[in-house]
Amino acid sequence: MKVYETKTAPNARRLRIFLAEKNIDVDYIQLELQKGDNLTEEFRAKNPFAKIPVLELEDGTVISESVAICRYFEEIQPEPALFGTSALERANIEMWQRRAEFGLLMPTGMAFQHCSGYFKDRMTPNQTWGEDCVKSAYGYLKLINQHLSSNTYLAGESFSVADITMLSALDFGRVIDIRLNEKHPHVQRWYDLVSQRPSAKA
Repeated sequence: MKVYETKTAPNARRLRIFLAEKNIDVDYIQLELQKGDNLTEEFRAKNPFAKIPVLELEDGTVISESVAICRYFEEIQPEPALFGTSALERANIEMWQRRAEFGLLMPTGMAFQHCSGYFKDRMTPNQTWGEDCVKSAYGYLKLINQHLSSNTYLAGESFSVADITMLSALDFGRVIDIRLNEKHPHVQRWYDLVSQRPSAKA
């Protein structure tokens, strides 16, 4: 199995953490996004949306979208369960995974694209929109800080894919100076806890 990725990208990072938690080994193939490695005809044949990560199975089957890839591995290797085991656990983890994705990962990614100029050769950055996304990310952290005042992890008392998504987003946010501060003590407690996991080094 091969995973096409860019190691510094947050979606690639959350897949690596997920696979490390599962103790699953794959071959990683690095693409340089700024050079347009993901825009070639060869890569678009694997994923016409030109996004990473992409999983290529031994029979040539290709799966893209990081959470879809994680779900594939959850099915073939259920333990440790990172999407939950019961109907209620799965629903609760899905809820918090979506909240982490839409509340923090996406605004952080948009802020990076529109404030850093990293992709200015292929898009028209909107600085104002990027700054609004930064504000949105901090708004999410305010809400999540209250939630984590009475929960060990995002979805309760068990580490899950929701925590992986939020950790990846927070670490990537440093690139554009989205950082925890004195207003986020409960998020900081959570961050210190999940960052100690061996998979966080993936």
